Amino acid sequence: MTDITYPVAGGTIPAYLAVPTTPGPWPGVVVLHEIFGLTDDIRAQADRFAERGYLAVAPDLFGWASTPRCLVASFKAMAKGEGKVLDDVEGARAYLTGRDDCTGSVGVIGFCFGGGLAMLVAPRGFDVSAPNYGHLPRKPEQVLRGSCPTVASYGAKDWTLKRAAAKLESALTAVGTEHDVKEYPTAKHGFLFEHTGKTAWSDPWMVAYDAAAADDAWQRIDSFFDRHLKAGV
Repeated sequence: MTDITYPVAGGTIPAYLAVPTTPGPWPGVVVLHEIFGLTDDIRAQADRFAERGYLAVAPDLFGWASTPRCLVASFKAMAKGEGKVLDDVEGARAYLTGRDDCTGSVGVIGFCFGGGLAMLVAPRGFDVSAPNYGHLPRKPEQVLRGSCPTVASYGAKDWTLKRAAAKLESALTAVGTEHDVKEYPTAKHGFLFEHTGKTAWSDPWMVAYDAAAADDAWQRIDSFFDRHLKAGV
């Protein structure tokens, strides 16, 4: 497990790389952070994928300038559906597929801010996507056309994303994408793992770990990723 950089247009992006201990090559996973940035909590998610036999990279999408500047540029790009932050995520996929120890199959998983990004890049060369409690694009059926198979998880008590799960399910059905979308009745935002450090202030007002919901969601994600990324490996 190590800090790296990978090439993007105009320079490089810092990232965290988690490598399995089992013999390779391995399928890859791009792990997209929350609005809090590349924290130890997100590094732990990359480590989790490495333990399951995936070559995982977690890019620091706010690492190229001051955080406010990166945030503004990222939200503008996400609204337009094009721009640096999407290019940087695609660069992470290219970094993995360019490695000799990667099978060439790559998935993407994102949380919160990263969940919205995971949706946007799902039609852009990834083999599977897991957007978790991510905001939908303004025109989901248009933007999500051609998406890879998608497994998504939301919390019914997440007041920032009312009916998002139902809307995503409807859009993915309309565009013919294989999907597994589930909303958990007891869960709030950010329920898939415990938050530590500076992000813990939001617990339990908005972001709260829900062990039962998280266990079920991770089982669904793991099964979905294994089926789409490890077939034939």
